Amino acid sequence: MSEGPLVSPQLVIHSRMLYTSFIPADPKACARLLPATLRPAKNNAIYMNQYVVDTPEQTTGFGAYSLTYLGLDLDGHVAPDGVTPGRFFTHYLNSSERVRAYARERGVPASSGETTLEIENDILTATTTVDGVPVIRSRARVGKEIGVVARGHLFYLTRLGHRILGGRYPYIGDLVTPFEVLSIEMLAPDHPVYALRPASPLQVVPGACFYSPSDSFVYPGGEVDLGPAGH
Repeated sequence: MSEGPLVSPQLVIHSRMLYTSFIPADPKACARLLPATLRPAKNNAIYMNQYVVDTPEQTTGFGAYSLTYLGLDLDGHVAPDGVTPGRFFTHYLNSSERVRAYARERGVPASSGETTLEIENDILTATTTVDGVPVIRSRARVGKEIGVVARGHLFYLTRLGHRILGGRYPYIGDLVTPFEVLSIEMLAPDHPVYALRPASPLQVVPGACFYSPSDSFVYPGGEVDLGPAGH
């Protein structure tokens, strides 16, 4: 298939994905990254997704790519399940300019980066690099059995000009068991993601972390205008 124009939504299937959520070392610095009309979640949680799409055949138009994105859980916005917090993008490090351009059109702060996921002796290492320099490294102990198939919608918010946009992202993911987050490191103090570094000792958010060897999602769907962003 030749590459045609990218239209919304786009489907991605069978990505390899490590999703984590943790309490930051400096909640006030994190909160300053939000538009004026948005508030951090009461627990100040940060979310992060590190994933790889290995082949073009896994997407309807994006092609193969890798991505790490992260940001803040929000107070006052929830996913359609009424429980999962809405989440604001602060950083989005993608290996594909085609995907970055699509994301920027929707207010996502997309920039260049590479993500790898490697498993050795049941230890998963997810590494995010920018210009060849590692900026994030996460490690988790992962099993080989599928413990549950998770499905639903996430609700991500972006700022586009002076407006806040929301997008509903449906997903279906095979989640492995056992699973345990071992470490999350922000490795480059001079990179903007360092502001979201985790507290020490690491405090992960229960029920909000997983590894999926096969996670599929629509990117995005159900986009809505949520009003002015403020100053």
